[in-house]
Amino acid sequence: MASEMVSGLLRRPILLGGLGLTAGAWLLHGLDVSMLDLGGSAVWGAVAIGSGLWWLKSWQPKPIDPVIVPLQTIDQAFVDQALQAVEAQIARLEQELAETTEPAIVQTLWQQLAEVRAQQSRSTLQLRVLGGSAVGKKTVMQQLSLADSISWSASQLTDALDPAISNADLILLVVTGDLTDSEFQTLQSLARQHHPLLLVFNKQDQYLPADRSVVLQQLRDHVQAWLTAENVVAIAAAPAPVKVRRQQPDGTMQEQIEQPSPELSALQTRLEAMLTAEAFNLRLATTYRQAQALKQTVQSELNQVRRHRALPIIEQYQWIAAGAAFANPVPSLDLLATATINAQMVMDLGSLYQQSFSLEQAKTVTGSLAGQMVKLGLVEMASQAITPLLKSHALTYVAGGTLQGLSAAYLTRIAGLSLVEYFEEQSQSESTTFQLDRLLQKLKAVFQDNQRSVFLQTLVKQGLSRLAPQQVTHAQAS
Repeated sequence: MASEMVSGLLRRPILLGGLGLTAGAWLLHGLDVSMLDLGGSAVWGAVAIGSGLWWLKSWQPKPIDPVIVPLQTIDQAFVDQALQAVEAQIARLEQELAETTEPAIVQTLWQQLAEVRAQQSRSTLQLRVLGGSAVGKKTVMQQLSLADSISWSASQLTDALDPAISNADLILLVVTGDLTDSEFQTLQSLARQHHPLLLVFNKQDQYLPADRSVVLQQLRDHVQAWLTAENVVAIAAAPAPVKVRRQQPDGTMQEQIEQPSPELSALQTRLEAMLTAEAFNLRLATTYRQAQALKQTVQSELNQVRRHRALPIIEQYQWIAAGAAFANPVPSLDLLATATINAQMVMDLGSLYQQSFSLEQAKTVTGSLAGQMVKLGLVEMASQAITPLLKSHALTYVAGGTLQGLSAAYLTRIAGLSLVEYFEEQSQSESTTFQLDRLLQKLKAVFQDNQRSVFLQTLVKQGLSRLAPQQVTHAQAS
């Protein structure tokens, strides 16, 4: 199985051309060292020659990031499109799991999709009252009069990221003044997730009459990108008691405390209008969000399957890189071979994760990863970590070439795992644009996670058995 995979890898155009050119350059080394100026663009020019022009023809421009669709455009056709996308994704997962023994998860996902579809025809609606502490959430719920088909629940502002929030057909975000930063960020996040929203300015009775309209207008101005003016209302669900002075029949003045009636008419009117005229659209928006959530779940399952398939690919490339670095006596040829191998690995992993790369893109990715490794000192750190482990084997033979080979294997593995982490993260977003900066951030994190002594010891043990099997056997025997 392993030999067949290696054979398959060596049939890749970039890999075959690049490694072939490496061998040729090694032979030319004895004729003229100046011919081996393989740094920078010359290395990649050589790789391009070895690969042929076929890769250049495969380049396709990346699509532009999708624009967040405003809530009012979520119609039946848009929701149907989202459901069809989930259906296609589950079918893809089912296909990729065809040779495994885990069909149960696929059946569960099909059932969940059917449940999401059914959300559009239900007769009930769910409302969620959201807000910080002491803003009057429960009082608002108690004072409003709604139909029996409407269910209420309240949540703290900090619970806005709770997955249960996605099941609410309408969210009332209650505030007691101009928006705080956390309230603004929460509202912005909910709006981007296509949550129907009402912004409720409660406790307006605590402001002077002239200031109430000012605060209300400020709120409307701050959220006009997501909410219309009619969806920002001012209320006083439980007005504070007020002291009233009244003149008595005998002409004297008497003071007494009175409890004003709640001021909820603006909210009550707007709610009734939304729950009557827009009920179907509210359910559509909820169905869309649930479809998106299910899509994330399916993608997570796909990522697990693909990671399982990606790790053997990375392992094969790391040992090809190790063998190339071990065999080549010229450091500059190590660069060429490693660059060639990593470029092909980028292409193969990209294909596995449904991310197509042209030759130019693969070159950019590989060059950036290599440059970042040098900048962060990863190359030197890898050598420093591996050298003591080699000394423990007491093999003088492995002091040079094997150190280079194991370092190449280690860095190739780090590059491959970084790509896997990046692809998994990107698959959960709507972006299709390659984000090099994010990949380099993944590189740092993956390197930190793979500095464990146990991992390095295993790598050295495997590498010695592959690169210097006779010496390792001899050392163990003696």
